[in-house]
Formats: sequence, C-alpha cells, structure tokens
Amino acid sequence: MTVGILKVALHIPESSSLKDKRRVLLSLRDLLKNRFNISLAEVDEQDKWQKAILAIVSVGTERVMVDKDLAKIVDFIREFNRAELLDYEVELI
Repeated sequence: MTVGILKVALHIPESSSLKDKRRVLLSLRDLLKNRFNISLAEVDEQDKWQKAILAIVSVGTERVMVDKDLAKIVDFIREFNRAELLDYEVELI
C-alpha cells in the first residue's frame, strides 16, 4: 500500500473575504473529489483570505499509480481558473 500526500499552496486573487475564499475552495474540492478518489483538507493559512494551503491524500496499491494520480491533480489545479498554484510538494509513504 502507498499513501501519497500532496501539499499545495494556492493564491486566490478574486477573494476579498474568507467567505469568497471558502466558495472557491469548496468549488475546487468538489471538482477534485468528483474526478479523483482523494481526501482533502485546508491545513494552514485559514485566516488569510487570498492564500490557502491544502493537503490532498491518495491511497493505492502501486506507488507509480499514486504518483501519477497526484501529478494529474497538480495539472488539474494548474488549470483551475479561480486559484493560482504557487507551490506544491509530494510525499509518498
């Protein structure tokens, strides 16, 4: 079994309040959960209205498949037009 952890830093330029930020993050979360079999949580910067740090976890039987899935998620987030991907890191356990 392999556990993949993807930590992403996002900038949300259209957000002018925590409510706006929540709306964007919920939209992204729903899209990701519908497309990929993942768990997701905001893990840092909760009080900042234009920045978010998300942790995304994927579990699979093969290390290569989990790594590919996380790479697809990074590409998907890059294409998401309501938030800008600032940085990311991947850890496979």
